[in-house]
Amino acid sequence: MRSRTPEDLSGRCPRCFLPTALCLCAELPRILTRTELLVIRHHKETLKSTNTARMAALALPRCHIVSYGSPGQPFDASVLEDDGDTWLLFPDAQQSPTADTAPPRRLIVLDGSWGQARRMVQRVPALRRLPGLKLPPPPPDTRRLRRPPHPDGMSTLEAIAGALAYLEGDAVAEPLYALHERMFEQVMASRGR
Repeated sequence: MRSRTPEDLSGRCPRCFLPTALCLCAELPRILTRTELLVIRHHKETLKSTNTARMAALALPRCHIVSYGSPGQPFDASVLEDDGDTWLLFPDAQQSPTADTAPPRRLIVLDGSWGQARRMVQRVPALRRLPGLKLPPPPPDTRRLRRPPHPDGMSTLEAIAGALAYLEGDAVAEPLYALHERMFEQVMASRGR
């Protein structure tokens, strides 16, 4: 079943993109974090109803999304400039923070398919220079909105939850994991399952 939402959002919530009858906006948690999150979302994810980065940005006031790869619009890498207190959440990260490393002020999260995320890192040199955070694989029984290309794959919302659990503790991450489960249920309901 397709996960692309009509551009006019016909019959859909303009915030969460789910069918109006299944809208999650009234149930969204508001989670305050120390860590600022910058999601670089591949433009092909923008209209997908299964895009979990959208849900993360709705629940996390310190989460912002910028677009990457839009036709005719070069990516503005200046959004990556900061004082050196930024990490990249990525499974193939080149560097890893050590146990005595102070947590970052900001975390960059790539949102797209595995191939799209890898190409982002290859094409944006500033991403390759950042210290990287790699998460352990999700539990094998985790329910999926999309089939990951490898067993360690997870949605952007799950990855953000895992990173925040590592950086700020499980209490911050649990509402995000619950939101992922609730989103899964609503998307399945929209598909008649």
